[in-house]
Amino acid sequence: MCEPMNDGRPIFVQIAEHIENEILGGSLEELAQVPSTNQFAAFYKINPATAAKGVNVLVNEGILFKKRGIGMFVAEHAREKLIEKRKKTFFQDYVAAMLREAEKLHIEKETLIQMIEDGQK
Repeated sequence: MCEPMNDGRPIFVQIAEHIENEILGGSLEELAQVPSTNQFAAFYKINPATAAKGVNVLVNEGILFKKRGIGMFVAEHAREKLIEKRKKTFFQDYVAAMLREAEKLHIEKETLIQMIEDGQK
């Protein structure tokens, strides 16, 4: 699984993000079974209801689906859905904020582009 949950965000959010990262990274492929809520609960020493809340966030988003009596599985096209979701979040959290700050600092578009390109070297 991953490192202990202790970054200040709700544990169920961290569990959902961990599963998302496993899907994005290719460790969990379409139709693969994900760890059970009891496995998450035992591994992180948390209440199974908390683990279930994290998994259910992804069920509600269509990233995971339930097979009654068997477990949770990665939905078809889950990776693509997550990429689109993360792109929107990336824009809102980083790009839009950067553009607002650049405007306050009177940084022109060309200068901003150059800064980004120089940062990639």
